[in-house]
Amino acid sequence: MNTPFIDTAKRVIRTEAEALNALADALDENFRHAIDLLAATKGRVIITGIGKSGHIANKIAATLASTGTPAQFVHPAEASHGDLGMITSADVVLAISNSGEAPELANLVTYSRRFSIPLIGITSNATSSLGVQSDVVLLLPKLPEACGTGVVPTTSTTMTLAMGDALAVALMENRAFTAEHFRDFHPGGKLGAKLSRVSDLMHTGTAMPLVGIGAAMPEALSEIGSKGFGVVGVINDDGKLQGIITNGDIGRHLEGLSTLSAREVMTPAPITIAPEALAEKAVGIMNDRKITCLIVVDPKNPDVPVGLLHIHDCLRVGLG
Repeated sequence: MNTPFIDTAKRVIRTEAEALNALADALDENFRHAIDLLAATKGRVIITGIGKSGHIANKIAATLASTGTPAQFVHPAEASHGDLGMITSADVVLAISNSGEAPELANLVTYSRRFSIPLIGITSNATSSLGVQSDVVLLLPKLPEACGTGVVPTTSTTMTLAMGDALAVALMENRAFTAEHFRDFHPGGKLGAKLSRVSDLMHTGTAMPLVGIGAAMPEALSEIGSKGFGVVGVINDDGKLQGIITNGDIGRHLEGLSTLSAREVMTPAPITIAPEALAEKAVGIMNDRKITCLIVVDPKNPDVPVGLLHIHDCLRVGLG
């Protein structure tokens, strides 16, 4: 059974959802003009706003920066006390004010006009000071706030946030921004881990457990023990991968093991992966095949091992 609080929540969410639909329907050529200005800038996108609009501006700046568009939030009050020096003629200013009459924006708007810095305004009032001064106006539909009293920024801030996301995604598509690019800006946290490549985590050089195909098993066992991965790759005289020796292989050849060679114990044609593959894909392979390691091979020379990836390397960064 719904309580009054749930009824209120549903009303707020539906009011804002309807506003987003109205915003989508209201988009016009000015949105394309805004994208043209933002995509052409040689500097940064300077985003500003006061109060709730300032909080939204901060989020839009963060979204743009993380998706390949250099962006910076500048507080309009601080701008009037020296931070205008952060803004250059190579930048574009994106100013946010629902009413378009926020007095704190006046000096920053004037500065942009004085130095011919492109100005994009997000407002619900095209005839406001911000609307008139802007080179491009992204107009928000005049719709009631979801608070019911008409005074708490709710519907308007939601529409502004959505407008910022629309700008960011449109700019991403304009510059063909990919997950690989996104990864460069997100090396930390769960998201960074999901976008890690095998090459970021693999062990290379002398850390790789390798023995020659003719090596006696005592040598192979020593290599397994010293490197600590529980496996050893087997290569021929040309350095090409021939097989892998795991604990399972050792268990199957316990009788007379010390008299055998790596060739006689190894599993040929082991599963491999390329260094540029996502580490998440490597985890999937290891889980599916119930193995703990993958030998990494050179994509141009798939017989040549260049590293080793252990499941623990992936777990350490939050994958698995």
